[in-house]
Amino acid sequence: MIATALTAAVSDADVAGSRVTRQLRLGLQHYNAGRIVQAIDAYQCGLAAVESEPPGDASVETTSELHSNLGNACMVRGDLDLAAENYKLALRASPHLTSCWCNLGNVHLKTGKPQDAVALYVHALTLNPGHWPSRTNLVQALMATRQYPIARLLLTELLEERPQDPKLHSQLGKVYFELNEHESAIECFRQAVVLDPADADSIYWIGGIRQRLGDINAAQAAYAEAARIQPLIRRPAAKSPADFRILALFAPFAGNLPTDYLFKDAAYDTDTLALFSCSEFDAESLKQNVQVVVNLISDADQAGDLLPLVADLVDRLGRPTVNHPHKIERTTRDAVAGLLEGIPGSRVARILRQKAATDLAIATVQAALASPSAVLVRPVGTHGGDDFEKIEDPVELASLLAQRPNTDRYLIEYIDYRSADTYFRKYRFIFVDEEILPYHLAIAGDWKVHHDGTDMVDHRWMQQEEEAFLHNPGTVFNSDHYRVLREIQRRIGLDYFGIDCGLDRSGNLVVFEVNASMLVHGQNEQFPYKAPFVHRIKSAFNEMLRKCAGAAAPE
Repeated sequence: MIATALTAAVSDADVAGSRVTRQLRLGLQHYNAGRIVQAIDAYQCGLAAVESEPPGDASVETTSELHSNLGNACMVRGDLDLAAENYKLALRASPHLTSCWCNLGNVHLKTGKPQDAVALYVHALTLNPGHWPSRTNLVQALMATRQYPIARLLLTELLEERPQDPKLHSQLGKVYFELNEHESAIECFRQAVVLDPADADSIYWIGGIRQRLGDINAAQAAYAEAARIQPLIRRPAAKSPADFRILALFAPFAGNLPTDYLFKDAAYDTDTLALFSCSEFDAESLKQNVQVVVNLISDADQAGDLLPLVADLVDRLGRPTVNHPHKIERTTRDAVAGLLEGIPGSRVARILRQKAATDLAIATVQAALASPSAVLVRPVGTHGGDDFEKIEDPVELASLLAQRPNTDRYLIEYIDYRSADTYFRKYRFIFVDEEILPYHLAIAGDWKVHHDGTDMVDHRWMQQEEEAFLHNPGTVFNSDHYRVLREIQRRIGLDYFGIDCGLDRSGNLVVFEVNASMLVHGQNEQFPYKAPFVHRIKSAFNEMLRKCAGAAAPE
């Protein structure tokens, strides 16, 4: 929410002939009519007039208003640097402008500095404790810095003042979700829907939470209701006008590329379409004013039955497409192991898929995985460290194989990647179009390494090593390793995906996982050195979409 100062009532008696005042009034007229470029021109002409007039002719208040309003217009246009510069100039002359402190906080929040934004909103509230935009935007900043208990308290206070505001109820639901208070979250989203029956987003949230809790029937009902109310979830660009429009496809009951960070504050409009196995859509109406299709359905194991239907829709849409569903179909864990087999300088674990309700002989597993020292076991369609175990004892493995699984599961050859100093290091790269960008290095004392599960926050040397890797991956991955990465990129063939990998003691690149589901997020307060490298991935993603939009055939 951009806070606006009460500047509209510029009296005709206030230096009616002043060029400065005329430009301020003209800029306000253009801004209120949505003519942002013309508003910017008028405010800049007013500031140029200030410079040309004798000192003292233009009041400090008028000059500050010009800078403040120019900052607002630049925010709408997406020029955050120029917006920040003008807010600061306004505050230098008029430090009492609450709206300016608030909007400067908005700039920091949009540029990935939420803790700085918190401080600016708090300062605005010291000037005016009741300033509503500062209070609501402070909630956003508190959530971005994971200060969920404080955000809950503030939202509760706001709801006492405006109990009929559905957006506040929905926001509180998101806070309760982050606090793992799922039933409270559902109740907040329900209240939001009572107040605004067209609030499909809150209904989607209810569906997502019900799905997480295992209540599949309730989740399906919620998703169906949300899709009935609003088949397309529309998110306007963070600037006006938008550079282009994308259509994002996702499947509520399958794995999807996480986009909270990638789509945040985008310069393009985003239409998001939820897809189900029974979905039927009019491609001609969906593709109107859309330049790019982004397929978010990223887990071939979870979405195997749905991907052919999505591929048919994509082909009928006829737009440049990021991660075509046919390419995603080839990225199950066992399929990827086959695709990447035989790349010199790499080690790719052998994988055997055990079908549900079947048994396997230990000799079959040992033959398929070349008698590994240990076997990794995980259900098909899972990620992360949950339900993912290493079995080294043949007796334990035989016992496991005798238990027929309820779902398919993977048996994976374990490759030892422990470094010479006994620590395990897992590197993540993100492939964006033609680029290979470092995302993180996770270091731990156990083989099952996940960045958020390590104690790297307590070890400065680990952070320094990760920072050095991000600054210059070439100090760890030499030209031979990059040839391996390029070959992986060529064989996988996706526009956007990630790899988790390591290096064994012989210098081979060990492939752990390759897919389009890899998480990229901006919540790196404990590791602030990561911010520019994460932002680089987001910028490359945006540039890839921009290039696709430019390649779209005109209507």
